Amino acid sequence: MEDNLRKMFRLREEFMRAICEKYPSSYPDWPVDVSKKRSQKALRSTALKGVEEMFEALQHLKNWKTHKKKGSVDFDRDEFLEEMVDAFNYFFAMLVMLGVTPDELIEAYEEKNKKIHQRLLGSY
Repeated sequence: MEDNLRKMFRLREEFMRAICEKYPSSYPDWPVDVSKKRSQKALRSTALKGVEEMFEALQHLKNWKTHKKKGSVDFDRDEFLEEMVDAFNYFFAMLVMLGVTPDELIEAYEEKNKKIHQRLLGSY
């Protein structure tokens, strides 16, 4: 049975391949050679699209200003989640382009998790 992380990687890569079939110059061949200018430009562009989607998600948070007396209580969770998924899709695309595997991502995540927990014990 496929785990959810592998499924997300697979779905993103399938979509990227479909995009490349319809629009051949959408992505460079992957895994990309990061020493190449075109590869770095593609990664940077993809990252910025992901950040843009994060900002779109943040637009749904209307009640965060500490100086504002009256805030909106409206929150469209589904719209927020959709924008977050869009952002994740771009970030997953970067990982796919780099040839990162789900196992590598989990390993890096766990390693970073250890570091941040160790920082809590120190004087970070």
